[in-house]
Amino acid sequence: MHIRELINQRTILLDGAMGTYFSEKYEDYTAPCELANIEKPEYVYQIHKEYIEAGADALRTNTFSVNPLNDAFSGDRLEETIRAGVEIARKAAGDADRDVAVFADLGPVVGSEPEQSAELLIRMCDLFLDQGVSNFIFETNSNFHGIREAAEYIRRTVDEAFIIVSFSVQPDGYTREGFHYLDLFEQAEAAEAVDVYGLNCILSALHMHELTGKVDLSGKKICVMPNGGYPRVAGRRIYYDSDPAFFCDQVELMIHEGIAVAGGCCGTRPEFIRQLSERLDSSRNTRRTPLVRPVENGRKVHKEENRFWSKLASGKKVIAVELDTPGDADGNQFMSGAWQLKSAGVDAITVADCPTARARMDSCLMACKIKRELDMDPIPHMTCRDRNLNATKALLLGISMEGIRNVLLVTGDPIPSAERDEVKSVYQFNSRMLSGFVKSLNTLELEHPFRIYGALNVNARHFETQLRLAEKKMENGVSCFLTQPVLTENALKNLRLAHETLGARILGGIIPVVSSRNGRFMNSEIAGITVDEAIIDLYEGKSREECTDLAVKISVDFARRMEPYVDGYYLVTPFSRVDIITRIVRQIRGEEA
Repeated sequence: MHIRELINQRTILLDGAMGTYFSEKYEDYTAPCELANIEKPEYVYQIHKEYIEAGADALRTNTFSVNPLNDAFSGDRLEETIRAGVEIARKAAGDADRDVAVFADLGPVVGSEPEQSAELLIRMCDLFLDQGVSNFIFETNSNFHGIREAAEYIRRTVDEAFIIVSFSVQPDGYTREGFHYLDLFEQAEAAEAVDVYGLNCILSALHMHELTGKVDLSGKKICVMPNGGYPRVAGRRIYYDSDPAFFCDQVELMIHEGIAVAGGCCGTRPEFIRQLSERLDSSRNTRRTPLVRPVENGRKVHKEENRFWSKLASGKKVIAVELDTPGDADGNQFMSGAWQLKSAGVDAITVADCPTARARMDSCLMACKIKRELDMDPIPHMTCRDRNLNATKALLLGISMEGIRNVLLVTGDPIPSAERDEVKSVYQFNSRMLSGFVKSLNTLELEHPFRIYGALNVNARHFETQLRLAEKKMENGVSCFLTQPVLTENALKNLRLAHETLGARILGGIIPVVSSRNGRFMNSEIAGITVDEAIIDLYEGKSREECTDLAVKISVDFARRMEPYVDGYYLVTPFSRVDIITRIVRQIRGEEA
Protein backbone atom coordinates (compact mmCIF):
# COMPACT_ATOMS: atom_id res chain seq x y z
CA MET A 1 0.00 0.00 0.00
CA HIS A 2 1.32 3.44 -0.92
CA ILE A 3 2.23 5.65 2.03
CA ARG A 4 -0.30 8.25 0.86
CA GLU A 5 -3.14 5.75 1.19
CA LEU A 6 -1.88 4.42 4.49
CA ILE A 7 -1.62 7.82 6.16
CA ASN A 8 -5.29 8.47 5.41
CA GLN A 9 -6.19 5.34 7.36
CA ARG A 10 -3.97 5.52 10.42
CA THR A 11 -0.91 7.03 12.07
CA ILE A 12 2.36 6.22 10.33
CA LEU A 13 5.15 4.99 12.57
CA LEU A 14 8.65 5.90 11.36
CA ASP A 15 11.85 4.33 12.62
CA GLY A 16 14.07 5.81 15.33
CA ALA A 17 17.58 7.19 15.31
CA MET A 18 20.28 5.78 13.08
CA GLY A 19 23.37 7.81 14.07
CA THR A 20 23.23 7.65 17.87
CA TYR A 21 22.05 4.04 17.91
CA PHE A 22 24.72 3.07 15.39
CA SER A 23 27.52 4.58 17.54
CA GLU A 24 26.12 2.84 20.62
CA LYS A 25 25.79 -0.52 18.92
CA TYR A 26 29.03 -0.51 16.93
CA GLU A 27 31.61 1.27 19.08
CA ASP A 28 34.42 -0.16 16.95
CA TYR A 29 33.30 1.86 13.91
CA THR A 30 34.52 5.45 14.28
CA ALA A 31 33.88 6.87 10.78
CA PRO A 32 30.61 8.66 9.96
CA CYS A 33 27.87 6.05 10.11
CA GLU A 34 26.80 6.85 6.54
CA LEU A 35 30.12 5.50 5.24
CA ALA A 36 29.08 2.14 6.66
CA ASN A 37 26.68 1.92 3.70
CA ILE A 38 29.80 1.07 1.70
CA GLU A 39 32.21 -0.31 4.30
CA LYS A 40 29.89 -2.18 6.67
CA PRO A 41 26.50 -2.59 4.94
CA GLU A 42 25.59 -5.47 7.29
CA TYR A 43 25.70 -3.03 10.24
CA VAL A 44 23.19 -0.70 8.60
CA TYR A 45 20.97 -3.58 7.45
CA GLN A 46 20.81 -4.95 10.98
CA ILE A 47 19.59 -1.62 12.40
CA HIS A 48 16.96 -1.27 9.67
CA LYS A 49 15.82 -4.83 10.43
CA GLU A 50 15.54 -4.11 14.16
CA TYR A 51 13.33 -1.08 13.53
CA ILE A 52 11.09 -3.10 11.19
CA GLU A 53 10.75 -5.84 13.79
CA ALA A 54 9.93 -3.16 16.36
CA GLY A 55 6.93 -2.10 14.27
CA ALA A 56 8.10 0.74 12.02
CA ASP A 57 6.01 1.36 8.91
CA ALA A 58 8.80 3.24 7.18
CA LEU A 59 12.61 3.43 7.14
CA ARG A 60 14.81 6.43 6.48
CA THR A 61 17.89 5.76 4.39
CA ASN A 62 21.21 6.10 6.22
CA THR A 63 22.11 9.27 4.32
CA PHE A 64 21.41 12.14 6.73
CA SER A 65 24.82 13.86 6.48
CA VAL A 66 25.61 12.84 2.89
CA ASN A 67 25.82 16.06 0.93
CA PRO A 68 28.24 17.96 -1.36
CA LEU A 69 29.48 20.18 1.49
CA ASN A 70 30.61 17.25 3.62
CA ASP A 71 34.22 16.40 2.76
CA ALA A 72 33.70 12.79 3.81
CA PHE A 73 31.53 12.32 0.70
CA SER A 74 33.52 14.15 -1.93
CA GLY A 75 33.81 12.94 -5.50
CA ASP A 76 32.24 9.60 -6.35
CA ARG A 77 31.64 8.86 -2.65
CA LEU A 78 28.50 11.03 -2.71
CA GLU A 79 26.61 9.00 -5.29
CA GLU A 80 28.09 5.72 -4.09
CA THR A 81 26.99 6.26 -0.50
CA ILE A 82 23.47 7.26 -1.51
CA ARG A 83 23.09 4.31 -3.89
CA ALA A 84 24.26 1.89 -1.22
CA GLY A 85 22.03 3.48 1.41
CA VAL A 86 18.95 3.09 -0.78
CA GLU A 87 19.83 -0.53 -1.62
CA ILE A 88 20.29 -1.51 2.04
CA ALA A 89 17.02 0.08 3.15
CA ARG A 90 15.15 -1.54 0.26
CA LYS A 91 16.61 -4.95 1.04
CA ALA A 92 15.58 -4.65 4.69
CA ALA A 93 12.08 -3.52 3.69
CA GLY A 94 11.83 -6.28 1.07
CA ASP A 95 12.82 -8.94 3.60
CA ALA A 96 9.98 -7.91 5.93
CA ASP A 97 6.74 -9.88 6.08
CA ARG A 98 4.65 -6.73 5.55
CA ASP A 99 4.75 -3.51 3.55
CA VAL A 100 7.49 -1.12 4.73
CA ALA A 101 8.11 2.16 2.94
CA VAL A 102 11.56 3.63 2.29
CA PHE A 103 12.21 7.39 2.57
CA ALA A 104 15.21 9.21 1.16
CA ASP A 105 16.63 11.00 4.19
CA LEU A 106 18.13 14.44 3.52
CA GLY A 107 19.68 16.48 6.29
CA PRO A 108 20.24 20.22 6.01
CA VAL A 109 22.50 21.43 3.21
CA VAL A 110 23.50 24.95 4.14
CA GLY A 111 24.05 27.47 1.34
CA SER A 112 24.90 31.11 1.92
CA GLU A 113 21.79 32.13 -0.04
CA PRO A 114 18.43 30.37 -0.54
CA GLU A 115 19.18 29.91 -4.24
CA GLN A 116 22.34 27.97 -3.40
CA SER A 117 20.45 25.80 -0.92
CA ALA A 118 17.88 24.95 -3.59
CA GLU A 119 20.59 24.05 -6.10
CA LEU A 120 22.35 21.74 -3.65
CA LEU A 121 19.14 20.07 -2.47
CA ILE A 122 17.95 19.45 -6.03
CA ARG A 123 21.32 17.92 -6.85
CA MET A 124 20.86 15.56 -3.90
CA CYS A 125 17.27 14.76 -4.86
CA ASP A 126 18.39 13.79 -8.37
CA LEU A 127 20.69 11.12 -6.94
CA PHE A 128 17.76 9.56 -5.06
CA LEU A 129 15.37 9.95 -7.97
CA ASP A 130 17.87 8.11 -10.18
CA GLN A 131 17.45 5.18 -7.78
CA GLY A 132 13.68 5.26 -8.22
CA VAL A 133 12.92 6.67 -4.75
CA SER A 134 9.56 8.42 -4.47
CA ASN A 135 9.34 9.16 -0.72
CA PHE A 136 11.46 11.99 0.70
CA ILE A 137 12.03 13.44 4.13
CA PHE A 138 13.91 16.72 4.63
CA GLU A 139 14.73 16.73 8.34
CA THR A 140 16.47 18.77 11.05
CA ASN A 141 16.06 22.01 9.13
CA SER A 142 16.60 25.41 10.72
CA ASN A 143 15.07 27.33 7.80
CA PHE A 144 12.95 26.73 4.71
CA HIS A 145 15.61 27.85 2.23
CA GLY A 146 15.52 25.82 -0.95
CA ILE A 147 13.09 23.22 0.38
CA ARG A 148 10.05 24.50 -1.49
CA GLU A 149 12.02 24.49 -4.74
CA ALA A 150 13.36 20.99 -4.10
CA ALA A 151 9.90 19.64 -3.21
CA GLU A 152 8.40 21.17 -6.36
CA TYR A 153 11.22 19.63 -8.41
CA ILE A 154 10.52 16.19 -6.94
CA ARG A 155 6.80 16.55 -7.61
CA ARG A 156 7.41 17.55 -11.23
CA THR A 157 9.62 14.50 -11.68
CA VAL A 158 7.49 11.97 -9.79
CA ASP A 159 3.85 12.96 -9.50
CA GLU A 160 3.04 10.41 -6.77
CA ALA A 161 6.03 11.42 -4.59
CA PHE A 162 5.36 11.80 -0.86
CA ILE A 163 7.31 14.58 0.87
CA ILE A 164 7.85 15.28 4.57
CA VAL A 165 9.62 18.40 5.87
CA SER A 166 10.75 18.60 9.49
CA PHE A 167 12.28 21.45 11.46
CA SER A 168 14.58 21.41 14.46
CA VAL A 169 13.95 23.98 17.21
CA GLN A 170 14.88 24.86 20.78
CA PRO A 171 12.27 24.56 23.57
CA ASP A 172 11.29 28.20 22.99
CA GLY A 173 10.36 27.36 19.40
CA TYR A 174 13.26 29.03 17.60
CA THR A 175 15.74 27.33 15.29
CA ARG A 176 19.48 27.95 15.62
CA GLU A 177 19.14 30.55 12.84
CA GLY A 178 16.42 32.48 14.65
CA PHE A 179 13.32 31.30 12.76
CA HIS A 180 10.22 30.45 14.79
CA TYR A 181 8.56 27.13 14.11
CA LEU A 182 5.09 28.69 13.67
CA ASP A 183 6.46 30.90 10.88
CA LEU A 184 8.19 27.91 9.28
CA PHE A 185 5.00 25.87 9.58
CA GLU A 186 3.12 28.62 7.73
CA GLN A 187 5.62 28.40 4.87
CA ALA A 188 5.37 24.60 4.75
CA GLU A 189 1.57 24.77 4.88
CA ALA A 190 1.60 27.09 1.86
CA ALA A 191 3.96 24.85 -0.15
CA GLU A 192 1.70 22.66 -2.30
CA ALA A 193 4.36 20.03 -2.91
CA VAL A 194 4.85 19.34 0.82
CA ASP A 195 2.54 16.62 2.19
CA VAL A 196 3.55 16.58 5.86
CA TYR A 197 5.58 18.91 8.05
CA GLY A 198 6.62 18.92 11.68
CA LEU A 199 9.41 18.79 14.22
CA ASN A 200 12.37 16.54 14.92
CA CYS A 201 15.57 16.45 16.98
CA ILE A 202 16.85 18.69 19.83
CA LEU A 203 13.61 18.46 21.83
CA SER A 204 12.43 15.76 24.20
CA ALA A 205 8.97 14.36 23.61
CA LEU A 206 7.60 16.48 26.48
CA HIS A 207 8.86 19.78 25.07
CA MET A 208 7.84 18.82 21.55
CA HIS A 209 4.34 18.12 22.86
CA GLU A 210 4.26 21.60 24.42
CA LEU A 211 5.03 23.17 21.03
CA THR A 212 2.57 21.06 19.02
CA GLY A 213 -0.04 22.17 21.55
CA LYS A 214 0.09 25.62 19.92
CA VAL A 215 -0.46 24.34 16.39
CA ASP A 216 -3.69 24.21 14.42
CA LEU A 217 -3.81 20.56 13.38
CA SER A 218 -6.71 20.92 10.96
CA GLY A 219 -4.50 21.75 7.95
CA LYS A 220 -1.85 19.49 6.49
CA LYS A 221 -0.75 16.45 8.42
CA ILE A 222 1.87 16.95 11.15
CA CYS A 223 4.81 14.73 12.09
CA VAL A 224 6.86 14.49 15.29
CA MET A 225 10.22 12.79 15.82
CA PRO A 226 11.45 13.76 19.31
CA ASN A 227 14.80 12.93 20.80
CA GLY A 228 15.02 10.23 23.41
CA GLY A 229 15.31 12.85 26.16
CA TYR A 230 18.42 15.00 26.55
CA PRO A 231 22.04 13.85 26.30
CA ARG A 232 24.69 13.63 28.96
CA VAL A 233 28.42 13.76 28.35
CA ALA A 234 30.77 11.18 29.81
CA GLY A 235 34.38 11.60 28.80
CA ARG A 236 34.30 12.30 25.07
CA ARG A 237 31.06 10.46 24.38
CA ILE A 238 27.44 11.59 24.40
CA TYR A 239 24.87 9.25 25.93
CA TYR A 240 21.08 9.13 26.01
CA ASP A 241 19.57 7.07 28.81
CA SER A 242 15.98 8.30 28.99
CA ASP A 243 12.96 6.09 29.68
CA PRO A 244 11.21 4.76 26.55
CA ALA A 245 7.92 4.60 28.49
CA PHE A 246 7.93 8.35 29.21
CA PHE A 247 8.80 9.06 25.58
CA CYS A 248 5.86 6.94 24.47
CA ASP A 249 3.50 8.65 26.93
CA GLN A 250 4.09 12.00 25.27
CA VAL A 251 4.09 10.76 21.67
CA GLU A 252 0.88 8.83 22.31
CA LEU A 253 -0.78 12.02 23.59
CA MET A 254 0.30 13.85 20.43
CA ILE A 255 -1.09 11.07 18.25
CA HIS A 256 -4.42 11.20 20.08
CA GLU A 257 -4.52 14.95 19.36
CA GLY A 258 -4.13 14.35 15.64
CA ILE A 259 -0.43 13.91 14.80
CA ALA A 260 -0.27 11.82 11.62
CA VAL A 261 3.36 10.65 11.54
CA ALA A 262 5.52 9.75 14.55
CA GLY A 263 9.02 8.42 14.99
CA GLY A 264 12.21 9.01 16.94
CA CYS A 265 15.37 11.04 16.56
CA CYS A 266 18.65 11.18 18.51
CA GLY A 267 18.81 8.85 21.49
CA THR A 268 15.90 6.66 20.44
CA ARG A 269 16.42 2.95 19.82
CA PRO A 270 14.30 0.06 18.50
CA GLU A 271 12.90 -0.39 22.02
CA PHE A 272 11.32 3.09 21.83
CA ILE A 273 9.60 2.20 18.55
CA ARG A 274 8.58 -1.22 19.88
CA GLN A 275 6.86 0.18 22.95
CA LEU A 276 5.15 2.88 20.92
CA SER A 277 3.97 0.34 18.34
CA GLU A 278 2.53 -1.91 21.08
CA ARG A 279 0.61 0.99 22.56
CA LEU A 280 -0.78 2.01 19.20
CA ASP A 281 -1.71 -1.43 17.89
CA SER A 282 -5.29 -1.03 19.06
CA SER A 283 -5.66 2.70 18.55
CA ARG A 284 -3.71 3.85 15.52
CA ASN A 285 -5.93 2.01 13.09
CA THR A 286 -8.49 4.76 13.66
CA ARG A 287 -7.21 8.27 12.98
CA ARG A 288 -8.13 10.82 15.60
CA THR A 289 -9.91 13.97 14.47
CA PRO A 290 -7.19 16.66 14.47
CA LEU A 291 -7.65 19.42 17.01
CA VAL A 292 -8.62 22.78 15.56
CA ARG A 293 -6.77 25.62 17.26
CA PRO A 294 -6.82 29.35 16.49
CA VAL A 295 -4.16 30.26 13.93
CA GLU A 296 -3.32 33.40 15.87
CA ASN A 297 -2.47 31.36 18.96
CA GLY A 298 0.64 32.81 20.59
CA ARG A 299 0.64 36.12 18.73
CA LYS A 300 1.07 39.15 20.93
CA VAL A 301 -1.14 42.24 20.94
CA HIS A 302 1.29 45.14 20.59
CA LYS A 303 1.50 48.25 22.68
CA GLU A 304 3.95 50.48 20.85
CA GLU A 305 5.24 53.18 23.18
CA ASN A 306 8.26 54.55 21.33
CA ARG A 307 9.02 58.23 21.75
CA PHE A 308 11.88 58.37 19.25
CA TRP A 309 10.00 56.52 16.54
CA SER A 310 6.94 58.72 17.08
CA LYS A 311 9.08 61.79 16.39
CA LEU A 312 10.53 60.16 13.28
CA ALA A 313 7.13 59.04 12.01
CA SER A 314 5.67 62.52 12.56
CA GLY A 315 8.08 63.98 10.01
CA LYS A 316 10.41 65.72 12.43
CA LYS A 317 14.04 65.73 11.31
CA VAL A 318 15.45 63.78 14.25
CA ILE A 319 19.07 63.75 15.36
CA ALA A 320 20.75 60.65 16.78
CA VAL A 321 24.35 60.78 18.03
CA GLU A 322 26.71 57.86 18.50
CA LEU A 323 28.90 57.74 21.59
CA ASP A 324 31.46 55.03 22.24
CA THR A 325 31.34 53.46 25.66
CA PRO A 326 34.53 53.47 27.76
CA GLY A 327 37.06 50.68 27.71
CA ASP A 328 37.08 50.58 31.52
CA ALA A 329 34.43 50.59 34.27
CA ASP A 330 34.18 54.37 34.60
CA GLY A 331 31.11 55.67 32.78
CA ASN A 332 31.13 59.22 34.19
CA GLN A 333 32.59 60.91 31.11
CA PHE A 334 30.18 59.06 28.84
CA MET A 335 27.15 60.07 30.91
CA SER A 336 28.37 63.66 31.10
CA GLY A 337 28.65 63.74 27.31
CA ALA A 338 25.20 62.20 26.91
CA TRP A 339 23.72 64.87 29.21
CA GLN A 340 25.34 67.63 27.13
CA LEU A 341 23.90 66.14 23.97
CA LYS A 342 20.44 65.96 25.48
CA SER A 343 20.75 69.62 26.48
CA ALA A 344 21.69 70.45 22.88
CA GLY A 345 18.45 68.90 21.61
CA VAL A 346 19.65 65.48 20.49
CA ASP A 347 16.74 63.02 20.19
CA ALA A 348 18.59 59.74 20.74
CA ILE A 349 21.99 58.34 21.72
CA THR A 350 23.22 55.35 19.75
CA VAL A 351 25.69 53.16 21.60
CA ALA A 352 28.22 51.14 19.59
CA ASP A 353 28.75 47.46 20.45
CA CYS A 354 32.51 47.05 20.89
CA PRO A 355 33.56 48.79 17.64
CA THR A 356 36.62 47.35 15.84
CA ALA A 357 36.03 44.22 17.97
CA ARG A 358 37.71 45.72 21.04
CA ALA A 359 36.02 45.10 24.38
CA ARG A 360 34.19 48.10 25.81
CA MET A 361 31.40 48.62 28.31
CA ASP A 362 28.33 46.75 27.12
CA SER A 363 26.15 48.79 24.77
CA CYS A 364 22.85 47.42 26.09
CA LEU A 365 23.72 47.97 29.76
CA MET A 366 24.77 51.52 28.95
CA ALA A 367 21.53 52.06 27.02
CA CYS A 368 19.56 51.04 30.10
CA LYS A 369 21.56 53.51 32.21
CA ILE A 370 20.86 56.33 29.72
CA LYS A 371 17.15 55.53 29.79
CA ARG A 372 16.93 55.41 33.57
CA GLU A 373 19.13 58.35 34.51
CA LEU A 374 18.61 60.80 31.63
CA ASP A 375 15.13 59.83 30.41
CA MET A 376 16.63 59.85 26.93
CA ASP A 377 15.99 57.43 24.07
CA PRO A 378 18.97 55.12 23.47
CA ILE A 379 19.56 52.94 20.43
CA PRO A 380 22.02 50.19 21.40
CA HIS A 381 23.94 48.54 18.60
CA MET A 382 23.86 44.74 18.67
CA THR A 383 26.33 42.70 16.65
CA CYS A 384 26.23 39.06 15.54
CA ARG A 385 29.89 38.65 16.46
CA ASP A 386 29.91 37.90 20.18
CA ARG A 387 26.61 36.21 21.09
CA ASN A 388 24.79 33.10 20.01
CA LEU A 389 21.02 33.02 19.63
CA ASN A 390 20.33 32.21 23.29
CA ALA A 391 22.50 35.06 24.58
CA THR A 392 20.99 37.48 22.08
CA LYS A 393 17.44 36.58 23.04
CA ALA A 394 18.22 36.82 26.75
CA LEU A 395 19.67 40.30 26.26
CA LEU A 396 16.73 41.46 24.15
CA LEU A 397 14.24 40.28 26.75
CA GLY A 398 16.20 42.11 29.43
CA ILE A 399 16.42 45.45 27.65
CA SER A 400 12.76 45.21 26.68
CA MET A 401 11.92 44.98 30.37
CA GLU A 402 14.09 48.10 30.92
CA GLY A 403 12.06 50.09 28.40
CA ILE A 404 14.48 50.03 25.46
CA ARG A 405 12.40 50.18 22.29
CA ASN A 406 14.94 50.72 19.49
CA VAL A 407 17.87 48.53 18.40
CA LEU A 408 20.44 48.86 15.62
CA LEU A 409 21.42 45.43 14.32
CA VAL A 410 24.77 45.02 12.57
CA THR A 411 27.01 42.09 11.67
CA GLY A 412 29.96 43.59 13.56
CA ASP A 413 33.66 44.03 12.89
CA PRO A 414 35.62 40.76 12.85
CA ILE A 415 38.09 39.86 15.57
CA PRO A 416 41.60 41.01 14.53
CA SER A 417 43.48 38.02 13.10
CA ALA A 418 46.32 38.15 15.63
CA GLU A 419 43.83 37.41 18.40
CA ARG A 420 41.84 34.65 16.72
CA ASP A 421 43.49 31.90 18.72
CA GLU A 422 42.41 33.50 22.00
CA VAL A 423 39.23 35.46 21.24
CA LYS A 424 36.59 33.66 19.20
CA SER A 425 33.87 35.21 17.10
CA VAL A 426 30.41 33.69 17.17
CA TYR A 427 28.71 34.84 13.94
CA GLN A 428 25.93 32.28 14.30
CA PHE A 429 23.88 34.51 12.00
CA ASN A 430 24.21 37.71 9.98
CA SER A 431 22.41 41.01 10.49
CA ARG A 432 19.56 40.05 8.13
CA MET A 433 18.90 36.85 10.05
CA LEU A 434 19.16 38.69 13.36
CA SER A 435 16.62 41.24 12.12
CA GLY A 436 14.25 38.42 11.19
CA PHE A 437 14.71 36.91 14.64
CA VAL A 438 13.86 40.20 16.38
CA LYS A 439 10.88 40.65 14.05
CA SER A 440 9.65 37.21 15.13
CA LEU A 441 10.16 38.07 18.80
CA ASN A 442 8.11 41.21 18.24
CA THR A 443 5.28 39.17 16.79
CA LEU A 444 5.26 36.21 19.15
CA GLU A 445 6.72 37.19 22.50
CA LEU A 446 7.05 40.93 23.12
CA GLU A 447 4.21 43.12 24.28
CA HIS A 448 6.32 46.19 23.47
CA PRO A 449 8.00 45.59 20.09
CA PHE A 450 11.42 46.83 19.10
CA ARG A 451 11.85 49.17 16.18
CA ILE A 452 14.64 47.62 14.15
CA TYR A 453 17.33 49.80 12.54
CA GLY A 454 19.96 48.69 10.06
CA ALA A 455 23.20 50.01 8.58
CA LEU A 456 23.54 51.27 5.00
CA ASN A 457 26.99 51.80 3.49
CA VAL A 458 26.64 54.69 1.04
CA ASN A 459 30.42 54.54 0.47
CA ALA A 460 30.31 51.01 -0.95
CA ARG A 461 31.95 50.54 -4.34
CA HIS A 462 29.02 48.45 -5.62
CA PHE A 463 26.13 50.31 -4.06
CA GLU A 464 23.50 48.36 -6.00
CA THR A 465 24.45 45.34 -3.91
CA GLN A 466 23.95 47.38 -0.75
CA LEU A 467 20.48 48.34 -1.91
CA ARG A 468 19.56 44.69 -2.52
CA LEU A 469 20.80 43.79 0.96
CA ALA A 470 18.83 46.69 2.40
CA GLU A 471 15.66 45.42 0.73
CA LYS A 472 16.22 41.98 2.28
CA LYS A 473 16.71 43.63 5.67
CA MET A 474 13.42 45.46 5.21
CA GLU A 475 11.71 42.14 4.50
CA ASN A 476 13.10 41.00 7.85
CA GLY A 477 11.72 43.92 9.79
CA VAL A 478 14.15 46.84 9.42
CA SER A 479 12.23 50.14 9.47
CA CYS A 480 15.05 52.68 9.27
CA PHE A 481 18.64 52.82 8.04
CA LEU A 482 21.56 54.70 9.57
CA THR A 483 24.08 55.39 6.83
CA GLN A 484 27.84 55.53 6.92
CA PRO A 485 29.19 59.12 7.01
CA VAL A 486 28.67 61.16 3.85
CA LEU A 487 31.94 62.92 2.98
CA THR A 488 32.11 62.55 -0.80
CA GLU A 489 29.96 63.47 -3.79
CA ASN A 490 29.55 59.77 -4.59
CA ALA A 491 28.19 59.06 -1.11
CA LEU A 492 25.70 61.90 -1.53
CA LYS A 493 24.62 60.49 -4.89
CA ASN A 494 24.13 57.03 -3.34
CA LEU A 495 22.13 58.55 -0.49
CA ARG A 496 19.81 60.16 -3.01
CA LEU A 497 19.45 56.80 -4.80
CA ALA A 498 18.59 55.07 -1.53
CA HIS A 499 15.95 57.70 -0.83
CA GLU A 500 14.40 57.10 -4.26
CA THR A 501 14.64 53.29 -4.07
CA LEU A 502 13.90 52.20 -0.49
CA GLY A 503 10.64 52.64 1.35
CA ALA A 504 12.34 52.83 4.74
CA ARG A 505 13.29 55.94 6.68
CA ILE A 506 16.90 57.08 6.51
CA LEU A 507 19.18 58.89 8.94
CA GLY A 508 22.09 60.41 7.01
CA GLY A 509 25.50 59.75 8.52
CA ILE A 510 27.85 62.60 9.54
CA ILE A 511 31.26 62.37 11.18
CA PRO A 512 33.37 65.51 11.75
CA VAL A 513 36.89 65.29 10.36
CA VAL A 514 39.05 66.98 13.01
CA SER A 515 42.42 67.07 11.18
CA SER A 516 44.14 65.99 7.99
CA ARG A 517 45.70 63.10 9.88
CA ASN A 518 42.28 62.05 11.14
CA GLY A 519 40.90 62.10 7.58
CA ARG A 520 43.74 59.97 6.23
CA PHE A 521 43.36 57.54 9.13
CA MET A 522 39.66 57.06 8.38
CA ASN A 523 40.39 56.46 4.69
CA SER A 524 43.07 53.94 5.53
CA GLU A 525 41.89 52.17 8.67
CA ILE A 526 38.10 52.49 9.12
CA ALA A 527 36.01 50.22 6.94
CA GLY A 528 33.00 51.89 5.38
CA ILE A 529 34.22 55.50 5.64
CA THR A 530 35.55 57.47 2.68
CA VAL A 531 36.75 61.07 3.01
CA ASP A 532 37.20 63.21 -0.09
CA GLU A 533 40.89 64.05 -0.54
CA ALA A 534 39.94 67.67 -1.24
CA ILE A 535 38.39 67.86 2.24
CA ILE A 536 41.53 66.44 3.83
CA ASP A 537 43.65 69.07 2.04
CA LEU A 538 41.59 71.86 3.63
CA TYR A 539 42.97 70.94 7.06
CA GLU A 540 46.64 71.18 6.12
CA GLY A 541 48.54 73.73 8.22
CA LYS A 542 45.55 74.72 10.36
CA SER A 543 45.51 75.07 14.13
CA ARG A 544 43.33 72.89 16.39
CA GLU A 545 40.78 75.70 16.73
CA GLU A 546 40.67 76.28 12.99
CA CYS A 547 40.29 72.54 12.40
CA THR A 548 37.38 72.45 14.83
CA ASP A 549 35.63 75.32 13.05
CA LEU A 550 36.23 73.63 9.70
CA ALA A 551 34.89 70.31 11.00
CA VAL A 552 31.67 72.00 12.10
CA LYS A 553 31.29 73.89 8.82
CA ILE A 554 31.84 70.85 6.58
CA SER A 555 29.48 68.70 8.66
CA VAL A 556 26.70 71.28 8.61
CA ASP A 557 27.18 71.83 4.86
CA PHE A 558 26.72 68.10 4.20
CA ALA A 559 23.69 68.05 6.51
CA ARG A 560 22.11 70.82 4.46
CA ARG A 561 22.86 69.06 1.18
CA MET A 562 21.46 65.71 2.32
CA GLU A 563 18.36 67.23 3.90
CA PRO A 564 15.98 66.44 0.97
CA TYR A 565 16.92 62.77 1.07
CA VAL A 566 16.85 61.94 4.79
CA ASP A 567 14.43 61.77 7.71
CA GLY A 568 17.08 62.87 10.16
CA TYR A 569 20.77 62.76 10.95
CA TYR A 570 23.11 60.24 12.53
CA LEU A 571 26.19 61.94 13.96
CA VAL A 572 29.27 60.01 15.07
CA THR A 573 31.32 61.59 17.88
CA PRO A 574 35.08 61.61 17.17
CA PHE A 575 37.44 61.14 20.12
CA SER A 576 34.62 61.92 22.61
CA ARG A 577 34.55 65.50 21.21
CA VAL A 578 31.01 66.24 22.35
CA ASP A 579 31.74 69.97 22.02
CA ILE A 580 31.99 69.62 18.22
CA ILE A 581 28.79 67.59 18.00
CA THR A 582 26.77 70.04 20.10
CA ARG A 583 27.84 72.90 17.82
CA ILE A 584 26.80 70.92 14.75
CA VAL A 585 23.47 69.98 16.32
CA ARG A 586 22.65 73.55 17.24
CA GLN A 587 23.50 74.81 13.75
CA ILE A 588 21.40 72.08 12.13
CA ARG A 589 18.56 73.10 14.45
CA GLY A 590 19.09 76.73 13.44
CA GLU A 591 20.03 77.80 16.95
CA GLU A 592 23.46 79.13 15.94
CA ALA A 593 24.71 80.99 12.90
